[in-house]
Amino acid sequence: MPLVSSTPVPDTPMPGISDHLTVDARDLDDRIFVGGHWEVGAGDLIESVNPATGRVFATLHGATPADVDTAVRTGLRAAHESGWASALPHERAAVLHRIGDGIDAARDRIARLQTLDTGKTLGETSALAASAANTFRYMAAAAETSDGTLTTPRGPWLTMSTHRPMGVVGAITPWNSPIASDAQKLAPALAAGNAVVSKPPVWAPWVTLLLARICEEAGLPRGVLSVLPGPGRTVGEALVRHPDVAKVTFTGGTSTGRHLGRIAADKLMPITLELGGKSPTIVFADADLERAVQGVLYGIFSSSGQSCIAGSRVFVQRSVFDAFTDDLVGRAGRLRMGPGTNPDTDVAPMISAAHRDSVADTVARAVADGARVRCGGAVPVDGALADGWYYPPTVLTGVANTDRISQEEIFGPVAVVIPFGDEADVIAQANDTVYGLACGVWTEDYRRALRIGDAVDAGTVWVNTYKQFSISTPFTGLRDSGLGTEKGREAIRQYSDQKSIYLDRSDEPIAWGRHP
Repeated sequence: MPLVSSTPVPDTPMPGISDHLTVDARDLDDRIFVGGHWEVGAGDLIESVNPATGRVFATLHGATPADVDTAVRTGLRAAHESGWASALPHERAAVLHRIGDGIDAARDRIARLQTLDTGKTLGETSALAASAANTFRYMAAAAETSDGTLTTPRGPWLTMSTHRPMGVVGAITPWNSPIASDAQKLAPALAAGNAVVSKPPVWAPWVTLLLARICEEAGLPRGVLSVLPGPGRTVGEALVRHPDVAKVTFTGGTSTGRHLGRIAADKLMPITLELGGKSPTIVFADADLERAVQGVLYGIFSSSGQSCIAGSRVFVQRSVFDAFTDDLVGRAGRLRMGPGTNPDTDVAPMISAAHRDSVADTVARAVADGARVRCGGAVPVDGALADGWYYPPTVLTGVANTDRISQEEIFGPVAVVIPFGDEADVIAQANDTVYGLACGVWTEDYRRALRIGDAVDAGTVWVNTYKQFSISTPFTGLRDSGLGTEKGREAIRQYSDQKSIYLDRSDEPIAWGRHP
């Protein structure tokens, strides 16, 4: 049973830092959602820990491979028997609109629950909930206006291209932005008429389970959605390998993505992989340096650096390198660490002690290799922060782009600042990486911005801004940053099978083998 009572329970407050966080016990129900039914799991025990305090606040037993089999087979049957797979687009869209409304109505609950589970600030988790609601609404609209194609005739036929549901989609989501990642996968997959089996992360399962309740209340047919928390090595593996899973969409680490991609290749199954990054942020001397330093701070230190698109490699033109770096270091040192419940917090705790320690070890290795710590670089050991999983905003100089600290994804609040000379120099350095997810360019010369944006290998390029997203704009990665596309009108097509139809318009039989 979860470690909560039947009434709202306050998390233990941290004196001098924040007011307590109150969550509703109904959102910590210790059951998983299998084939449309709420059941106590028979899998591994999952202990959910508040990253701000290091204390367990709830437990549940996760799913098993047997639950995966039940969910997949039930989903495949339910999508057809309920009429979800054959429903008209506007009928599915109506349900998606209600899910979006349900997320909005539960926005405060979602934000509080996600802050408790992941440590993120309430401002960020509230924004993620709003984004998720809008994603469902956008995909509803896209479904209603996603037309088939009447193709150009090349003979006496009427030819068209149509799309149909794939069947059951497996969605494996990350811990760093659960509700938004859920929506980006579930909304288009459901809009296309599929059933979905979602595996949320063991470090942050609760918001996805709450989303399942919202989907139920919105009228999504029973069995079309399952939510199965559990380890990737068992639950995730069973989901990807299941013969009736038609597609998998995964967001997470590159090594895991490669492993899942190999399984998909053996099955000849399509897969979408949104993986890691080591994104460059490029600051030219002619940039508005005030805006640029704020953008760099946000790009790497928001979300405590736990973002695949974090601008972790900062390239600054040599003529302004010292002044810009000094300003960046000064402002990074003034960012406030604290729990996500405190409205004054800039940098919240990290997801786990193990991950925090991994970041600290990476920085220590870089220092041993010659990097200079300009700010941060040490785990807080005093005061109220000592019990939580905090790591300070850290800026390193004295490194080359070829150094390990500049090449490996850290997934924490650590920036390396590297000088460059001209456009050719920075393009070569920016592209000297296995990743290709995102890039930021700061310059007042938009011709230059377009040249750099075109030359840098990245799926997303921001000019004079960073980490801004629109659900209407496709999101993709190159190289080791992934395969496939999320977001945009075409996202629904990523979860559809395409077929072509020929309607003969002639009155003549096929002229073949007709001998006198």
